[in-house]
Amino acid sequence: MGSISQPAKIVGYIGLGKAGASMAPNIPRAGFQLIVRDADPEREQKFAKENKNTTVAAPGPEGFKDVDVLVTMLPQGKVVREVVLGENGIAKHLKPGTVIVDTSSSSPYDTQSLGKDLADLGFHLVDSPITQAHLHDTDTGDATLMVGSNSQDAIDKVLPVLQTMAKYVFVMGKLGAGHVMKTLNNYTSAASIVALSDALVTGQKFGLDPVQMIDVLNVGTGKNFSTSDSYATDALPRRYASGFQLALLIKDIGISKEVFEKTGFKTDLPDLIIRDFKDAASILKPDADHTELLKRWEERAGVELKTGTPDGSTVTALKQ
Repeated sequence: MGSISQPAKIVGYIGLGKAGASMAPNIPRAGFQLIVRDADPEREQKFAKENKNTTVAAPGPEGFKDVDVLVTMLPQGKVVREVVLGENGIAKHLKPGTVIVDTSSSSPYDTQSLGKDLADLGFHLVDSPITQAHLHDTDTGDATLMVGSNSQDAIDKVLPVLQTMAKYVFVMGKLGAGHVMKTLNNYTSAASIVALSDALVTGQKFGLDPVQMIDVLNVGTGKNFSTSDSYATDALPRRYASGFQLALLIKDIGISKEVFEKTGFKTDLPDLIIRDFKDAASILKPDADHTELLKRWEERAGVELKTGTPDGSTVTALKQ
């Protein structure tokens, strides 16, 4: 392995979609020089103009030859492999000691395989996927990162970069552990989405107000991310702009299913979640926001949920 003791000064970032465009600006704000690349040339040029200490990578696989840390934010692990080790892969042009950080939602098994192949070339891979307590925490550097690595030195090198993007950084264990934690986090959240959607349409059919139901759930044991954020801010108000696509959530639950199967734990819930989510996706556009799946629950129940923005006002009024 090349030496990785030198502190990082130049950071590469590949993938400026919704998540990347939200996370990446925190890096140059902290004083690092940032070099970016995206599949959309207009997007990368616009990003570089809007962020200080930022330039667009030179064309070709040598565009990141000067970086100390390379961060990827791509759709899945197989895409990460193609970018790093494919026909025009950039890994062979990185300088010794460069650490690659995958913040995508990837299969931990793909990550472990990629890590082994990169180690053969003398590079360290760190997995560091993202979650957040509130929508748009990624914009302000208040996200949560879950880290996996086989090298403490690699973690030490990338930690200052990760801390620009996150309020919390949890080192979960060996390479792949971050992605296991991410998929289990999303699995838990997805299960609550199914239960919440069931509850809202059933509650209204009985005569309950779904906006008030959210208020109650948020001061009870049923509180979860959807009741406090995505359903409250985007689903019931019908904005459908949480920033996280339903297709990506389905992919993440598929990763969870893979983890359950390969660790030998039997559960029917992943298949049930995927079934309901794919059923919802069938009536929506391919890039639909995940909060739009509530439309399918309304269709199945034969109701149209009352719209509004839950804010706890009903609870507060009674308390007073």
